[in-house]
Amino acid sequence: MDTRSIAVITAELDSADDNSLAQLIASLAYDERAGVRRAVVRAQRRRSAEAVELSRLHVLARMEQELMDNGCVIVAGVDEVGRGALAGPVTACACVFDRDVHVPGVNDSKRLSPRTREHLAVEIRRLARGVGVAHVPPAEIDELGIVAATVEAMRQAIGRLPEVPDHVLVDGLPVNLGLACTAIVSGDALTRAIGAASIVAKVDRDRLMTDIDARFPVYGFAGNKGYGSAAHMEALRTYGPSTVHRLSFAPCSSRTLF
Repeated sequence: MDTRSIAVITAELDSADDNSLAQLIASLAYDERAGVRRAVVRAQRRRSAEAVELSRLHVLARMEQELMDNGCVIVAGVDEVGRGALAGPVTACACVFDRDVHVPGVNDSKRLSPRTREHLAVEIRRLARGVGVAHVPPAEIDELGIVAATVEAMRQAIGRLPEVPDHVLVDGLPVNLGLACTAIVSGDALTRAIGAASIVAKVDRDRLMTDIDARFPVYGFAGNKGYGSAAHMEALRTYGPSTVHRLSFAPCSSRTLF
């Protein structure tokens, strides 16, 4: 029997990478201590979960990889956030990854907790070949209309990438971004670069709305992020819109500026 303590074995199982974990588990096959068996079961479950996640990540990257295999060296994923808000900008992000780079946990930002999004945004920026973010402010949304403003945010985000993409994958319906483009419905849940873009866009816009909240605390922007929560709507009825509200959006259009 292994003479190491249960605590030492548990720590080794918890810290082992995938390459060494299988060998470590095999070496403990005849250790009958209950604590060791529990630690081995946890490690086996973790290994199984990691294998499932890696398989999912390979599926997410498939469309980008197929485009790369057909000569598109730089494939960007683009997504936006804030389109339906009453206040604040519409924000877009563009992300580019090298062929075999994966970020465990990447998914549609709406499926993730704020803490997970924050962590993943850091990892995406660390691992991506390029990340570009753009905010189109409320006044420009009022001038252009939300559809055109959203496209403008996407174009600006792409323009802030370090390299011009050969192809762009965009979440939702087709848009004219001035480049070869493929639209994918629910792309933020189905495609690596779009999912990553959705996370970074959400995190960056949420931080901006929290900063704006310090200037206009009565609207609760730190919590509602500019969307029409009950408390936000009540504040609009009481105080009217602020300079960061979209005056072309009802009910903001019917009140004087705060």
